[in-house]
Amino acid sequence: MTLLLEIVETSRAIGATAARGEKIGRLAEVLRKLEPAEAAIGVAYLSSQLRQRQIGVGYAALRDLPEAAAQATLSLIEVDADFEAIGQLAGRDSQAERRRHLVELFARATADEQHFLVRLMLGEVRQGALEGVMQDALARALGVPLADVRRAVMVRGDLGAVAEAGLRDGPAGLSAFRLQVGQPLQPMLAQSAQTVAEAMARTACPAAIEWKLDGARVQIHVLGPDVRVFTRSLDDITSRVPELVEMARALPVQSVVLDGEALSLRADGRPQPFQVSASRFGSRLDVDRLRATLPLTPFVFDVLHLDGQDLVDRPAAERHAILAATVAEKWRAPRIVTSHTAEADAFLQDTLARGHEGVLVKALDSAYEAGRRGAGWIKVKPTLSLDLVILAAEWGHGRRTGWLSNLHLGALDPQSGAFVMLGKTFKGLTDEMLRWQTQRLLELEDHRDNWTVYVRPELVAEIAFDGVQSSPRYPGGVTLRFARVVRYREDKRPAEADTIQTVQAFAP
Repeated sequence: MTLLLEIVETSRAIGATAARGEKIGRLAEVLRKLEPAEAAIGVAYLSSQLRQRQIGVGYAALRDLPEAAAQATLSLIEVDADFEAIGQLAGRDSQAERRRHLVELFARATADEQHFLVRLMLGEVRQGALEGVMQDALARALGVPLADVRRAVMVRGDLGAVAEAGLRDGPAGLSAFRLQVGQPLQPMLAQSAQTVAEAMARTACPAAIEWKLDGARVQIHVLGPDVRVFTRSLDDITSRVPELVEMARALPVQSVVLDGEALSLRADGRPQPFQVSASRFGSRLDVDRLRATLPLTPFVFDVLHLDGQDLVDRPAAERHAILAATVAEKWRAPRIVTSHTAEADAFLQDTLARGHEGVLVKALDSAYEAGRRGAGWIKVKPTLSLDLVILAAEWGHGRRTGWLSNLHLGALDPQSGAFVMLGKTFKGLTDEMLRWQTQRLLELEDHRDNWTVYVRPELVAEIAFDGVQSSPRYPGGVTLRFARVVRYREDKRPAEADTIQTVQAFAP
């Protein structure tokens, strides 16, 4: 039986070091000690989240907590059971009942455990144990190759479940995982390049050059008559996208998993702005009425499973050949395969002329790296942009008085799990965005001084820029030239932000 205190002490230790190797070592040490039934709980807590994700507890419920216990007695299983019970509460008296459960739980926790649990429930544990670090630690704890852990997580989509199987059954437990139709995978992500020539040099020739669409990422699962559609954040949106369901049911398959984008097109075939297409996924209005005014078109570009065969490990060229034989051309993302930069550039220019934002250059021999920014996919857009995390915001002046305006931008350091500040921007913000970001950032507030509100690094924004230049002022040694906000990406997790190495690669 593992005590909560051991997790608390490990969390403190890994939060106190920036060394990735030391984090991995400490995590592996505690993971080895967990019983299989404790694995999902321990992995969640050490990843700074509850196993249940949300249990309906906010700041108000955590005020005036009881005096701390003198001795650590709480086990992981007991704490998780209490959180499960709290999360199930509903109805008129649920708030009082939730408070009663919390008081009883905290009366049994030491001061250190109380502090950890409060931060855990409020999403304020920041210890740098991102999923990549946890996967490394689990591989070390189990004594298996990292590739085995990555593949199991890719097809299962749940690191806690993989840890439980590995601790219970060893390597055989990991190899038993197979892609399950109906259970979404994290989508593969793309790296960035400034030119098609640079991207082709990195992927080797020939390469596939494909439209990069400014729509909503979708993953479509078909199993017999059952169709389910998921977003990039793995939310089930099947009931909101009947066009995609009808397309999937028309396919000559028994089971399939497709990756693609969905967007709304204008009458001339040009794409609607991202915000317009994305509104179809969040709206609760009548679906038939929305479909009539804002129909969606699917653009499928990958196949991960077909009729009982998992395809994620197959080369991209083979997967696309299977896709072309399965999905009609009108539903596939247009692309060419070429070794010639001039032909690829011409395809890019034609794509831009049609109103799309750029191209993806894809290595023909690449496997599908779910949840990773794989080297086999490289995006090229004429307007350079990065997905960065907001670290803080300064109060505005003049007509922006009362609004949080000047944003502090951070790129992910995958070694430490922290975010490296690249500079600030207040450009590109409309009045509507200013109002929205002020409300959202205040919800994420960690602390403040007279001028600045520092926030939990959870909000991702797409930032356009004209270039990257050296700057000793910032810890990454670089800053963005003419950075401006394009849009907020609440569909993206902080772990999906661009890395500091990606930003540094743009520097001359």
